[in-house]
Amino acid sequence: MPTRQSDYSAPLAEVDQQARRDALYLALAQVPPGKVVTYGELAALAGLGRAARWVGRTLGQLPDGTALPWHRVVASGGRLSLAADSPSGVEQRARLRVEGVLSHNGRVDIRRHGWRPLEHEA
Repeated sequence: MPTRQSDYSAPLAEVDQQARRDALYLALAQVPPGKVVTYGELAALAGLGRAARWVGRTLGQLPDGTALPWHRVVASGGRLSLAADSPSGVEQRARLRVEGVLSHNGRVDIRRHGWRPLEHEA
């Protein structure tokens, strides 16, 4: 029977964090091209409650070259939170443009491009 922390494969807090990340990544992978979701909506879809800031921090730590559609996540009201002149901001805007999602004054039309998966399930 294990008696020391080093005898366990991973601390419980680390396992919980990985489970949260896995839920987030699964929800994010479902956002279709041409649609966007807010940080808060993504947190709710992943079953993480009101963890919008945690979602933002976690997405900011994705490795380069990830296949996850991080560019489809926007701030509330459709605001693009990445600075327009930053490499990530330029890439986000370019990826969204390719998918037909245009921004105006740093925002996308959330009514037109917002993804509402639960509305389509009814």
